[in-house]
Amino acid sequence: MGCQANIADSEKIGKLLEKYGCKKTNSQEGADFLFYNTCSIKQSAEDRIFGLNNKIRDLKRGSKKRGKLAPIGGVKVILTGCMIHYAKEELKKRLPSFDYFVDIKEITKLPKILNLSSCAKTTKEKKSDNHNPVTVKTGLSDISKVWDKAENKFSALIPISHGCDNFCTYCIVPYARGREESRPVKTIIKEVKEAVRNGAKEIWLLGQNVNSYCGKNSSADETDRTKSTLNSHLSGGDNDEITFSHLLRMVNAIRGDFWIRFTSPHPKDLSDDLIKAMAECEKFGHYLNLPVQSGNDEILKKMNRPYTMAHYKKLVSKIKKAMPNITLSTDIIVGFPGETRTQFKDSIKLAKEIGYEMIYIGKYSPRPKTAAAKLFKDNVPKEEKERRWREITDVLRKTALENHKKLVGKTMKVLIDSKQKDRFYGRTKEYNLVEIKKSPKLKIGEFANIKIEEAKAWKLKGEMEK
Repeated sequence: MGCQANIADSEKIGKLLEKYGCKKTNSQEGADFLFYNTCSIKQSAEDRIFGLNNKIRDLKRGSKKRGKLAPIGGVKVILTGCMIHYAKEELKKRLPSFDYFVDIKEITKLPKILNLSSCAKTTKEKKSDNHNPVTVKTGLSDISKVWDKAENKFSALIPISHGCDNFCTYCIVPYARGREESRPVKTIIKEVKEAVRNGAKEIWLLGQNVNSYCGKNSSADETDRTKSTLNSHLSGGDNDEITFSHLLRMVNAIRGDFWIRFTSPHPKDLSDDLIKAMAECEKFGHYLNLPVQSGNDEILKKMNRPYTMAHYKKLVSKIKKAMPNITLSTDIIVGFPGETRTQFKDSIKLAKEIGYEMIYIGKYSPRPKTAAAKLFKDNVPKEEKERRWREITDVLRKTALENHKKLVGKTMKVLIDSKQKDRFYGRTKEYNLVEIKKSPKLKIGEFANIKIEEAKAWKLKGEMEK
């Protein structure tokens, strides 16, 4: 979810600054303002930012030569995102080339911080030039990929909550993004409807713990269809509170041809009613990332993950029974402090038993402020973490290939999302990646019926149905 949350935030920053006359650029050269929207989930993401001082220093020296197009003193460099969990004094000391450190929750104050009112006036006076282009960088992805994903009209990222209350012992999110806050239902539905009107074929509902969403009933402000759908599910209950199950049904009731996806749920909040809603909502894309983190109960307890393997497996069984064609992925951390090889083997057993389509594997790194960093010694060697990463990857390669082989010969609805040379790429409703032979009938951002001809571990291959 981290990457998509950062992308959604980058899109918000871009839209905000555009209102003040700024223009985006995918190049750092020539930018007046350079943003780094950072991630702190892994130490490696922070290390990349801390290693930028010389590069930023040289960039700022070059910007001073651009004359009147550059702000006084050259390009202004702003850091935001999850790395704001560090004290500003420490950030200023370790990142002396950066000019501003802005909490992502305070991002609406950017125009005032950057004194952008004058920029807007200048841009209105010079409509033909490229005054004040804005570059946004994240610690997770190449800038061109970030903007392509954030700005395409066919895939909309809709945050429904911010922050997290779980305090998993390894996780920096509650410290970096704060406690969990659900956004108003009225605002979410409005944003979804606007995205669909603008051509969205895929709606992503985002939250650090998306399925613990708890909003307020604003059904009086919705269309008759979404209002009646909501009321039918609230009858007999608390009409002031809307759970994630209710929200999912409300989004499903919005008119249009689109898929609904969400990330990232927590197993402890995956209720029977949510599983029922997922199965009932015809627009729900049958794909679920259900983070497990470890296949061993003792390690889960040390992680402050309040479920056992028995509970997790029972959930998976319910999900597969309700939606037999669902695609499952998960997150697993290898090398958590004290994790023995025997305990790690439990994660291997789980991966084989569930048969995941994808596993997002993280090699444990201690994060400042977290309980794990304070209480446990990072005693699994780097080489052993790498070995365990490779072992799970080998298991995943086999299970993914077996899953894909079952789809050969089938015709599947695919949302085309990109093109490279003579091949198109897209995702099925179940989120399988498909490589498609070139056809003049294929269009990025549109659905197409694709016949699957070949299965690979990491993708399917096919061509448009004739």
